Amino acid sequence: MSERPIAARWRAVRGEQRSALIPYLTAGFPTPALSLAAIQAVARTGADFIEVGIPFSDPLADGPTIQRATQTALEGGMTVAGVLKQIADAGVGVPVIVMTYLNPVLAYGPERFARDAAKAGAAGVLLTDLPSGVDPALEDTIAKTGKLDLIRLVAPTTPPERLAEAGRRGSGFIYLISRLGVTGARAEVPPDLTELVARVRRAASLPIAVGFGIGTADQARAAAEVADGVVVGSALVDALGKEGVAGVERLTRALAAAMRPAEARA
Repeated sequence: MSERPIAARWRAVRGEQRSALIPYLTAGFPTPALSLAAIQAVARTGADFIEVGIPFSDPLADGPTIQRATQTALEGGMTVAGVLKQIADAGVGVPVIVMTYLNPVLAYGPERFARDAAKAGAAGVLLTDLPSGVDPALEDTIAKTGKLDLIRLVAPTTPPERLAEAGRRGSGFIYLISRLGVTGARAEVPPDLTELVARVRRAASLPIAVGFGIGTADQARAAAEVADGVVVGSALVDALGKEGVAGVERLTRALAAAMRPAEARA
């Protein structure tokens, strides 16, 4: 059985002795054309994985920046099918993870969603509001594609037994929310991030990517010192809205440089 794209990318990143950069972009923001261009831009300027968000009308985990982007994308006509088409059209050479809430998947049809996501070239799915073990049938539907990893989301308040279950029932990597609350840039990374990552490592063997609140190269560098990967979303969405694709490229390059080992940055 061939190695899946997400596992292969982690192996390559570890071979370079660095952490992975995982940009997030909302599909359809600010327009479908610019959204597609932004996906391709982060791929060529340093992304190791790309999270592509499906716009949803009730994004409870997202802060103001992504909420506004989501609303703009919905008003522009972006749909689940449109997101999957963008992934296929982008044709990037790095693994793409579809990030969504459960409702759009159920409305689209779980089996149809899993089949079409795999066909579009997605490598993984992250269901923001689906705790591990709550819907085994849906989990099996995604697993049966043989192509999609199911990324698990854990938080600072997740108890050890749930962390272990996320490691057992998930694949690809663990997405660790660095702080309670919604997405959005913050002034600094949480002071207890090292301890938090260590707690997840004790419970799960998958790579750990840290997200929520990381928006600058300095913050990404600090998170990369303790985590296997760093997710940056709101800052990139904000840059795209204000500066277009050039802003996304600028920030992605800076973030990618922050992922390199200290001796490589010197």
